[in-house]
Amino acid sequence: MGGPPVLIVGAGPIGLTLALELARFDVPTVVLDAKPEPTREGSRAIVLARHALATFVRLDCGAPMLEKAVVLARARTYFRDTELFCVEFPREREGELPRFVNLQQTYTEAALLDEAARTPAVALRWNARVSDLRQDGEGVTVVLAGGDEVRGSYVVGCDGARSTLRDLLGVGFPGRSHHDRFLIADVRAAMPFPRDERRFFFDPPQNPGRTMLVHPQPDNEWRIDWQVPGDTDAEEERRSGRLDERIRRVVGHGDYELAWLTAYLFHQRVADRWRSGRAFLAGDAAHLFSPFGARGLNSGVEDAVNLGWRLALVRAGDADDRLLDGYELERRSAALENLRVTTATMRFMAPTTPLHRLAREAILRGSLRSALLRRHVNSGRLAEPAVYGDSDGVIGRPLPLEIPTRPLVHSFALARLHRRDVLVRPDQYVARWLEGDAEAAVAEILRAPSGAP
Repeated sequence: MGGPPVLIVGAGPIGLTLALELARFDVPTVVLDAKPEPTREGSRAIVLARHALATFVRLDCGAPMLEKAVVLARARTYFRDTELFCVEFPREREGELPRFVNLQQTYTEAALLDEAARTPAVALRWNARVSDLRQDGEGVTVVLAGGDEVRGSYVVGCDGARSTLRDLLGVGFPGRSHHDRFLIADVRAAMPFPRDERRFFFDPPQNPGRTMLVHPQPDNEWRIDWQVPGDTDAEEERRSGRLDERIRRVVGHGDYELAWLTAYLFHQRVADRWRSGRAFLAGDAAHLFSPFGARGLNSGVEDAVNLGWRLALVRAGDADDRLLDGYELERRSAALENLRVTTATMRFMAPTTPLHRLAREAILRGSLRSALLRRHVNSGRLAEPAVYGDSDGVIGRPLPLEIPTRPLVHSFALARLHRRDVLVRPDQYVARWLEGDAEAAVAEILRAPSGAP
């Protein structure tokens, strides 16, 4: 497939997923990253959902992730020392991917980078800091610090929360940041918890008045998240010995090794626009959610897949440019739903008004005796693939464009598809589409069990 490559700003999990997705359609990409080289930096986004794993398996980089990851069997929620409820994840059937696994982002990125290095269509450029962007009717020109220019057909900003591309495009990023910080430590230790359980605590003895989360990870590591005051400094916690006290309250008095430490604010934001001409935003550059529910990286993978097949079709001349408008319509709607879910979680976990605090305290105390009140305890609704319905404004309305010589599948048919079905098999779906048998492709997917490979 000729023509200039698609430029991707950011060599994190979303940028690399998009590059590998486009490579499946023989679309060349140049991935630009400001860092001088890949970095190995702690856990960050650790929970991978089944639909993201399915994408990684399809892109031939999922095997090392699955081999390394910890499969989650259940999630427990406590008020102080009392367990309120336990969510059991059904055991996967033979050949089925786990519903959720824990894997440090370091390993996710390493597997994606290894596959990108084996893929001729993907070119990685490190130490490539973007300083300017120009667009015209034929493509885009990205200017790098130092003056080098890179020409492409389209550009996608996958460069995270502080996205340079988003700033260059002048796109607003409205939302809010939470006042409390979260202190996060990856600790190697022998812990008194099962290796397949996530544990969330409201007002635990180890962190009175706030929350604490304990996640198992590979390499005998545990991730501990403490909700802390907004002025908490991670390095000062370490220097003062307060971090050691915090860790020992959780792991006991045995030996432990600190593998990674950070403290940061959580944000709830969605970009005003996801498309500006030939430029697009994806992943954290387009949306930020609190991590309770694992809706950041998993949602970003859906962004990459959704945009990838659209760019491939339009770039090949097999679809009108207006097909690309569907990316923002679908994925921004999904981001707003994730924002709604995670905002409700944070409102319960870190109430911002006296009224919310009183209500949260009453629910938690009452939940010790009432199963009904336990239903209102919100410790994070774990990620699910986006499902589009009437509220998206697309049911029953065909997209206003045509593929040369054959109509585009009406969006009401697309809207009926569970996202996981399309995510798992977009290459098969598009292949049938290009062969002129799009309606049969949709019918086949609709007949398949949800999540079928």
